[in-house]
Amino acid sequence: MADQKNQNHDSGTISFEAPNERRNKFPNFLLSVRLKYVKVGYHYLISNIMYLVLIPLIGVASAQLSSLSIHDVVKLWENLKFNLVSVTLCSSLIVFLATLYLMSRPRGVYLVDFACYKPQEDCTCTRETFMNRSNLIGSFSEDNLSFQKKILERSGLGQKTYLPPAILSVPPKPCIAEARKEAEEVMFGAIDQVLAKTGVKAKDIGILVVNCSLFNPTPSLSAMIVNHYKLRGNVLSYNLGGMGCSAGLLSIDLAKQLLQVHPNSYALVVSMENITLNWYFGNNRSMLVSNCLFRMGGAAILLSSWSSDRRRAKYQLVHTVRTHKGAEDKSYGCVFQEEDETKRIGVALSKDLMAVAGEALKTNITTLGPLVLPMSEQLLFFATLVARKVFKMNIKPYIPDFKLAFEHFCIHAGGRAVLDELEKNLELTDWHMEPSRMTLYRFGNTSSSSLWYELAYTEAKGRIWKGDRTWQIAFGSGFKCNSAVWRALRTIDPAKDKNPWMDEIHEFPVHVPKVATIGSSTKEGV
Repeated sequence: MADQKNQNHDSGTISFEAPNERRNKFPNFLLSVRLKYVKVGYHYLISNIMYLVLIPLIGVASAQLSSLSIHDVVKLWENLKFNLVSVTLCSSLIVFLATLYLMSRPRGVYLVDFACYKPQEDCTCTRETFMNRSNLIGSFSEDNLSFQKKILERSGLGQKTYLPPAILSVPPKPCIAEARKEAEEVMFGAIDQVLAKTGVKAKDIGILVVNCSLFNPTPSLSAMIVNHYKLRGNVLSYNLGGMGCSAGLLSIDLAKQLLQVHPNSYALVVSMENITLNWYFGNNRSMLVSNCLFRMGGAAILLSSWSSDRRRAKYQLVHTVRTHKGAEDKSYGCVFQEEDETKRIGVALSKDLMAVAGEALKTNITTLGPLVLPMSEQLLFFATLVARKVFKMNIKPYIPDFKLAFEHFCIHAGGRAVLDELEKNLELTDWHMEPSRMTLYRFGNTSSSSLWYELAYTEAKGRIWKGDRTWQIAFGSGFKCNSAVWRALRTIDPAKDKNPWMDEIHEFPVHVPKVATIGSSTKEGV
């Protein structure tokens, strides 16, 4: 009605809806309000059904016990004395089973702290700087320069993202020596911060997991860290390559598994991507998109399986769920590194990418849902599934309300199209999407480390309270969709915590207009 009134006002006339139209809308409004309160009541009933059932039973039992006479109590005690052996055996069995359960259950994995690398100011790349350098390179056609400009304008990236000096140089210097410099600057910068924040010594680290998809030198990046920090000789070192933007959560899952096998250890996880050797200088548009989206960044995460670290840790790892769709050819080839027609290497993005990501997400949340959703949502999902599959009813699939399971969402800041699609499919609000959108705006797509910039943003805003649950979800080549669920062990005071947002957090959020994708040929938002 308001839109209609505004349009008519602009044309010089003012009109209002007819009374009959308003009368027809009023019952629909009342129905929506009633359904809302019915759903709230349903969730409350199912969530508290155990208490609603147990309280009457306890009341009945208490009434029965209160009606017992002294004679009945004495008689009961006499019976127990004669069955002392049975009572002792039962008690011993209960103690044995409890001990067996405590010994066999998985050890707690705690996130002591993490750090995100913030590059120096001379690495800042505005849109104008990007286009200027692209023009000076001289290898891009006029049409593709215009194409890159459109991508930048609609990508959701702001004016303060970062690129390594080798790319910003005129001419660019994409060589392995510069790539090593970028890797050292990002990795050591993040690790130095996390060691300083936690007070843990490098010699105490027993597990090291490093992931970088496209830069895999010899010696490896993990060996580079071992050498620089002089880690001990029996450190368990792993270097993951070629696993895309979701490799950060793969590294977390690997570290979790290793901490179960090697208890009372510290695990250092380092997530990054290298831009220097992976800039595309050709004119294949499906490969040019990555130039516009990917930026410099990295993160270091310190995990612990020491029970004593629970008191000072920020989070506990609750669940990790991994989904791999690589058995399907369409999924396997939707993000593919290859040579173009001029033999220049780049990462090609398929037009099927968004559809593949949607299928991977659906599979992932089908596994994650039963682990995290309240029973009320699981019952609704199961009832809808039975109605559609068994009774062949023509109804829409029920999308669980994950806002009932999580307080915070960290969705990989791959691009605006990805964020728009997940916001719609998961029915999230602007507040829930804010960390992802602001990370994309401020730092760009930093690949596997973007989830940690998003969590740092949430902390800097003072939104993390003890008991809050955070869902990290990332997509990567292969094709993979991975999730991690964290529970906050304490309230995070942003005034006492150092992260890359603190100097400018008061400037956020900023308004980033939602724009539809440029076209199927651009694959914006990978």
